[in-house]
This record gives sequence, structure tokens and C-alpha cells, in this order.
Amino acid sequence: MSENESPSRAILLEIYRIATLIKRADDRFIELIKAGQIASPYYSPRGQELIPAAISVNLRPTDVVVTTYRGIHDQLAKGIPLEPFVAEFMGKAGGTCKGKGGPMHITHVASGLPVTTGVVGSGLPIANGLAWAAQLKKSGQVTVCNFGDGATNIGAFHEALNLASLWKLPVVFVCQNNGYAEHTKFELGTSSRTIADRAVAYGMNGVEVDGNDAVAMWSAAKLAIDRARSGAGPTLLDAKTFRFRGHLLGDDSHYIGKDEMAQAVAADPLPRLRAWLVAQGHASDAALTDIERTNEEAFERAVRFALDSPFPDPSELERDVVAVEKAA
Repeated sequence: MSENESPSRAILLEIYRIATLIKRADDRFIELIKAGQIASPYYSPRGQELIPAAISVNLRPTDVVVTTYRGIHDQLAKGIPLEPFVAEFMGKAGGTCKGKGGPMHITHVASGLPVTTGVVGSGLPIANGLAWAAQLKKSGQVTVCNFGDGATNIGAFHEALNLASLWKLPVVFVCQNNGYAEHTKFELGTSSRTIADRAVAYGMNGVEVDGNDAVAMWSAAKLAIDRARSGAGPTLLDAKTFRFRGHLLGDDSHYIGKDEMAQAVAADPLPRLRAWLVAQGHASDAALTDIERTNEEAFERAVRFALDSPFPDPSELERDVVAVEKAA
């Protein structure tokens, strides 16, 4: 790919479809929690939708993604079927983990989402393991590992980047840098100017990108994924973004200045992308509305499936705990 290569119309519309599906899921999950139909902590990805949407269109179905508890955008972008996805959020037997994992541990190996971690930064060494397996098998698979800026200050981040670079593993590290580690502003907890700067210490490509710009994010992701797949080694993507709904549901974001929040919301990436698609002639307003409506209808079917699904039988407590050896 050349530096000037641009995504096709079809790719741009797929990015929009995924991003607006994520927003619909986020809005609906919050409604369901507030209505008492889901009992769970919730970490909204609102404002960060374009990062996984632009990455996912560059991935093959066999590629894998590792994400964190703030991960519904990564999970949906990788293509987890909606019905078992929503059912898992509700702790229902029809969920991806039979209702036993819940929102913070979504797993769907068939879609290429083998791990959602509930521990900050713990996905990085796991991603290395998956990438190493792909390298040994010569499968051509790429692993994408997502994490927040707070995770870059723990040991696993540095250990994982060092090893990935040393062994030229086919992995792309994506820091979804929303500027706040829980409630701590980036500048108050990180000494380096950018996260991308840290890649230099490990002889790794480090790229700073506007994660709220669909074309820029697509281009950076494509270069990094192609590089990893070719055997040239890993890349650290420092994708700048913003979270609109606090660290978790119920957080009023009082630690974020009012002007800073207002400026970020005014630059909301979804309406900005929508307006750009229409202005550039990639789609009509009616066509984009149809995409949004289709997303809403599909997600409502999934919600109905989940609400109608039973909770796991108590006997499930004894299953999937230890490996059971099959009789010869």
C-alpha cells in the first residue's frame, strides 16, 4: 500500500455501518442497565467507535483481536454474532460463554475474539502468545491487541513490546488513547510526550494517528497490519480519541474540564464522518439513515433473543472449570 492510498466507497460505508452499530449497542446497553434488565458494571466506548471500525475492515476472518473490559466496540467490529453477544451481557445461557463470562469477559473464538481481559494491560502478553503461535504455524494470521493509555505504564506493556520486536511477531498494538487512565489525565501520569514515542526504545514502528478520523485510522491500520503479515514485525499505534461517558457508567467525568469535554463532544467522530460521506458523494443522507435503521432493527432482535433466553442451569457451575478427560 502506498502512503496516499485511500479506502474505497464500500470500505468507508462498512466503517460507518460498524461504527453506528457500536453506538446503537452502547446506547441500548445503557438503557437496559438503567431499566434493571442488565445488572453489571459497564464501560462505554462512546467516542472511540472509529478505531476498531477502521481496523476491522483490514483484517481477515482468521485474524484475532484481544481487547479489554471497555471492549464492546472491538468485539462488535470483529463480527461476534449479535444474539449470543447480547445474551452474554445479560448472563443468559444463550450467550457466547453460556452466560458465565458476562460483559467483562466476552469470548467468541469462531469470530476471532479469543480474549477479553478484565485486568489492565494483561492482554498484551496474551496477544504475543497468539502471535507467536501464528508465527510458528506460518498461518499468516495477525493479532491486534487493544488497550488504553493507562495500560502503557505497567510492566506487561514494556515486556510485551520488547519481546514482540525481538521476535518480529505478527502483532499490532493499538493504544486507544482517550487521554484518561480511569480518572487521571494523561499528562499527570505519563512522562513521555506520546505513547508512540515509546516504540523507539524497542526498535519498533511507533505511529501517532487521529483515531477519530476514519481515513487516517484506516490507513495507519492497513500499513501496520500489512507490515505484521509480511513478517516485518509489530507496530505500536497511538490512536488519539476521547471517551464521552466517563470511565464507567455512573462516572460524571467531573475531573474533565467543561471546555475540554464540550470541545470533544462538538467534534463527535460519527456525525463528522456522516457529514463527510454525504459531502464527498459516497452516500446519500437516506442511504446512511437506512444503515442506521438496519443496525437498530438487528440489535433489537438480539435484545429480544437475550431477554427470552433462560439463565444458566445451576449445574453449569461445575462445567468448564477443569478439563475432563474423555474415555478411550
